[in-house]
Amino acid sequence: MSALLIIEQALNGLQFGLMLFLLAAGLTLVFGIMDMINLAHGSLYMVGAFMAAWLVELTGSFLAGVLLAVPATAVVGMIIESTLLRSLYARDHLSQVLATFALILILNESVRMIWGSDLPLSAPPALAGPVEILPGLPYPAYRLLIIAVGLVLALALYGLVARTRIGAWVRAGASNRDMAQAMGVNIPRLFTAVFGVGAALCAVAGALLGPLFAVQIGMGENILILAFVVIVIGGIGSVRGALVGSLLVGLVDTLGRTLLPHLFREFLPPQMASAAGPAIASVIVYLLMAAVLFLRPQGLFPARG
Repeated sequence: MSALLIIEQALNGLQFGLMLFLLAAGLTLVFGIMDMINLAHGSLYMVGAFMAAWLVELTGSFLAGVLLAVPATAVVGMIIESTLLRSLYARDHLSQVLATFALILILNESVRMIWGSDLPLSAPPALAGPVEILPGLPYPAYRLLIIAVGLVLALALYGLVARTRIGAWVRAGASNRDMAQAMGVNIPRLFTAVFGVGAALCAVAGALLGPLFAVQIGMGENILILAFVVIVIGGIGSVRGALVGSLLVGLVDTLGRTLLPHLFREFLPPQMASAAGPAIASVIVYLLMAAVLFLRPQGLFPARG
C-alpha cells in the first residue's frame, strides 16, 4: 500500500466530509434552533439532485442547472417549513419523527410522479479528466471542484454564523430561543430563513454528488443517518462542530474502507478481506460516535455551553 494511495483516499474522504457537512450544517441548525427532529432533511438533498439533473438537461449547462436548482430547492424548503412543519414546533419529538417520516414518503412519491424514479446527471466535460496534483498522482478534476466548493461554503457559513448580526441571532436562537424572542428576534422568520439555507445547502450537496452517485428515489435516507452521526459528534446547533464531525466521519469512513481490506489481506483470504473491510469501516464510524458520547455527551463543540 503506497503513500500516494493514502493521499488519494484522504482527498476522497475530505471531499465526502465536506459534502456531508453541507447536509449536517442545515440539519444541526434546524435541530439546534428549532428543537425539531426533521427526518425529511435528506429528502431535500434528493429534491436538489433531481432539480439539478432536470435543469441541467433543460438548460444544457451544468453550471446554470446547479445555480438554478439551489434557490429553487431553498424555496421548496421554505414552503414546506411555513405550511407543514411550523405546526410541529410545539409538538413532542415523537410527533415530529412520525410527521417528518410521512413527509419522506410524500416527497419520494411526489418526485416519482414529476421526474420518475431516476434521472441522469453527468459531470461537465471540461472537468471529466484527471489533474496531476503530485508526481504520479492523477486526481479527478471534478472531485477537486467539489472540495473547493465545499471549503468555500464551509468558510462562508462559518463567517455568516460567527461574524454577522444574522449569525448572532442564529446563535442566540440555538442557545436560548425564548430569550432571543424576548430580545426582539423574529423567531418565525428566522426559522424559515434557516430552513431555506439548510435546503439550499442540501441542494448543493445533491447537485455536486449526483454525477458520482445515482440520482434516484430514496437517495437521501442513507446519507441522513451519517448526518445525524455528525451532529451528535460535533454538538447539536454548532456549525463548527458539524464541520469537524463531518471531516472526521468522511475521513474515517473513506480511509477505513480502503485501508482495512489491505490490512485484513495479511491474515485473511482476499475475498473475505474485501467483504470484511467495508463492513467494519462502517462500524468504526458508530464506534467513534459512541466514544464521543462517552467522553463528551454534549458533543465536541456544543452550541449550548
